[in-house]
Amino acid sequence: MARRNKSKLFKEIEVTDAGAKGKAVAKSPDGRVIFIDNAVPGDVADVQTTRKRKSYYQGTAVEFHKLSDKRTEPVCQHFGTCGGCKWQNMDYKYQLEFKQKEVENNLRRLGKIELPEITPILGSEEIYFYRNKMEFSFSDSRWLTQDEIQSGENIENRNALGFHIPGMWDKILDIKKCHLQADPSNAIRNFVKDFATENGLEFFNTRNQEGLLRTLMIRTTSTGEIMILVQFFEDNKEKRELLLDAVAEKFPEITSLQYVVNNKANDTIYDQEVICYKGRDHIFEEMEGLKFKINAKSFYQTNSDQAYNLYKIAREYADLKGDELVYDLYTGTGTIAQFVAKNAKKVIGVEAVPEAIKDAKENAERNNVENTEFYVGDMRKVFTESFIAMHGQPDVIITDPPRDGMHKDVVAQIIGILPQRIVYVSCNSATQARDLALLDEYYKVTKVQAVDMFPQTHHVENVVCLEKR
Repeated sequence: MARRNKSKLFKEIEVTDAGAKGKAVAKSPDGRVIFIDNAVPGDVADVQTTRKRKSYYQGTAVEFHKLSDKRTEPVCQHFGTCGGCKWQNMDYKYQLEFKQKEVENNLRRLGKIELPEITPILGSEEIYFYRNKMEFSFSDSRWLTQDEIQSGENIENRNALGFHIPGMWDKILDIKKCHLQADPSNAIRNFVKDFATENGLEFFNTRNQEGLLRTLMIRTTSTGEIMILVQFFEDNKEKRELLLDAVAEKFPEITSLQYVVNNKANDTIYDQEVICYKGRDHIFEEMEGLKFKINAKSFYQTNSDQAYNLYKIAREYADLKGDELVYDLYTGTGTIAQFVAKNAKKVIGVEAVPEAIKDAKENAERNNVENTEFYVGDMRKVFTESFIAMHGQPDVIITDPPRDGMHKDVVAQIIGILPQRIVYVSCNSATQARDLALLDEYYKVTKVQAVDMFPQTHHVENVVCLEKR
């Protein structure tokens, strides 16, 4: 019979650091690392372990003997249950310190490369209500609090519109007020939930795969435009129009009101037909006079203000004089490509998502940016010797890959052509460090700038400038 891991209680453990995925870090008496999900560096607490591995424990602080001076009072009533803002109990200046430390540690420890003096992290002016996109899930069997369970009361209305409980795919926390997206986001979400409940519109049941309402997406822009997308599981025209008409009447400021009927097993809409019910099928974001069309499936950085700062840093690091050929790898909807185009001779953007490239071409035409070209395909299959022979040897490469970083074949191709300068934008400094190590023989890191796009979370973007040795 397999031995079961027994839970342990460690007394008066000092929390010393913040680690991966927003966990606090401490050392156990037997020398293992403990990852703690509800503590702040500087706390001293009794820790109950919940999982044991060869080199570490996972645990929860069950009694605090000393509270850290890095703590602050969380503003959200859902903190601790909702997994969205794990660092809301840590003062923002310390959040920035730990994000900077993570970037430096990853580049040094994983990349093992020589680094210049690293520029201090660029914090966000807005530490709440900064997101321009939120997605909420409907459920007819919402997550019950411990108090509700222990009360023994029969709770008839279990409808919820909110977020998944961390690690529980079928449990939804009902959200009263979210501090991540500015008004009218909360008003729209609460109206949709109340109207649907009052009118008997069925909330989705994930386990049974039944019900009318699946998800609600709210997108906003700095110019004041609003997109609402309701995802329905069942194709019921009468009930669908009842809800959508009510939303349109209550919130006439909505620019784009759309819906999807999706009866497959998962919530992804990228293979679904999006139908515009009222208004436009898109909204616009603006940046330095450039307008970017955003549809329901478009990727756009979710913190508009910090995206602008991120792109300015990338443009500064590219140090363009006006006569360079620039390749923008993983270009998305071409925002960076168009943002730097006025400083370059030509910009070539490459991206795997066809819809994104369609948007990039439309945006460039709308913005009268005539020195960009965009191509679609898997990066390692498109970015080849024949592609470079056709379009020219780049002087500068800007790359902004997904969390997994660049494929090793893409790195090899960059080494094969050796552009003068590379600007590497990353949302994962660990995979960025791996790629920098591969480039280290040929390139020297000359600038590093972390940018905080996501206050109250552990996520951080990082921009690195590499110059040919």
